Amino acid sequence: MPTRRRFIALSSATVASAALIPTLARPLLAQTATEPAQPAEGFQVDPRFQPQVVRIKNTFAPGQLLILPRSHYLYFVIEPGKAIRYGVGVGKAGLEFSGTATIDVKKEWPTWRPTDEMIARSPSTYAKFNGTDYVMPGGPGNPLGARALYLFQDGKDTYFRIHGTIEPSSIGRSVSSGCIRMLNSHVIDLYKRVPLGTVVTVL
Repeated sequence: MPTRRRFIALSSATVASAALIPTLARPLLAQTATEPAQPAEGFQVDPRFQPQVVRIKNTFAPGQLLILPRSHYLYFVIEPGKAIRYGVGVGKAGLEFSGTATIDVKKEWPTWRPTDEMIARSPSTYAKFNGTDYVMPGGPGNPLGARALYLFQDGKDTYFRIHGTIEPSSIGRSVSSGCIRMLNSHVIDLYKRVPLGTVVTVL
């Protein structure tokens, strides 16, 4: 079982050459002609949270996702010893998900409704959902952003997601109700790379 310390030590050896990034990350970050218009992400995220190719331990299988909440990084393993690293926003202390899950559902421009626990914690924030069946339709103003990857354990929904965000300033911070947030352009890129059944490990 990998530990957070060992993984950080191995993943910190970043491949510094910028020439690797365009060939592996940049092509899929461009918005396609069929992609719905999105609000401009005017906030400039710290460059270290932009997608970049990094080294990781060879034992992590290609296609696997690894998330280090304390470092605010998500890794998509592309080949033995190499991964694309994305910056993410994560859950507040006490609300984080940890362990292993699989992506059993993928949705483009997903609908959203806060969980009952979220409504109970902040009834004024989620007043329009309290006591109703209202579900917010997908679109540029939806908190789940452009894409969502739904995490399941043993066939049961964990209610944790990897998703886009309408709050780009939350990338690199621990502010969510537990889900993993990505910039919309980044989650669109990741969405294209990961199939259903992808294993996700949160250390």
